[in-house]
Amino acid sequence: MPINDIRIVLVEPNHPGNIGAVARAMKTMALSDLALVRPVDFPSHLADRRSMGAKDLLDKARVFESLEEAIGDCRLVIGSSARERSFPHSILEPRECAAQLVGEAADGEPAALIFGPERTGLANRELDQCTFQVRIPANEAFSSLNLGAAVQLLCYEIFMASRTPEEALASIPKEKPSLQIEMEHFYDHLERALDARGYLEGEMREVTLSKLRRLFNRGRPHSGELKLLHTMLKMIHNESE
Repeated sequence: MPINDIRIVLVEPNHPGNIGAVARAMKTMALSDLALVRPVDFPSHLADRRSMGAKDLLDKARVFESLEEAIGDCRLVIGSSARERSFPHSILEPRECAAQLVGEAADGEPAALIFGPERTGLANRELDQCTFQVRIPANEAFSSLNLGAAVQLLCYEIFMASRTPEEALASIPKEKPSLQIEMEHFYDHLERALDARGYLEGEMREVTLSKLRRLFNRGRPHSGELKLLHTMLKMIHNESE
């Protein structure tokens, strides 16, 4: 089963050497779609040197100004993070994550796996744009993995999942969930409608929006359901005018 449509996204990578290490990790596991969001230093000879034969992935890597642009055409987005969150996302084990990615990329549509900056990892606002969170089990007393190692581990699981396509295909939803860009349009509409009703006033605004995002991310509405939700929001908005 081809896995060319599984996109590895690095958000604000600080060191170009790590970008090269990620390209090498990807190529050893037959992945080739690398996207970079606001890299600190790229292109770079340090990235080329660390890629060790995977410079072709660096040459065709795409650079984006925002995470929204990098994942807008994806229906499935999984964020890698080891940190505990106050409001936890749906957590996948690495093997579950790989099966989900391989299954949903099987029909030629892109799916994304996101990694945050080396020192801080993904911020809450970035993880809120993900369908699921994947956490790599590690020694609780020393659980920090460097970026290249984390990418290598998850790419290995993706490669192995591609060799057992029956299991991966079982994870595909019966109806295609909405694209990430469609979900972002919905969240913008939802925020405007709730603002019009005064629902988001006060210090809990951002927490409420984050919880609502996670609620709808878990549901993964398809286009028909999203159209219904937009219609409801229009009615809510109009009642306040």
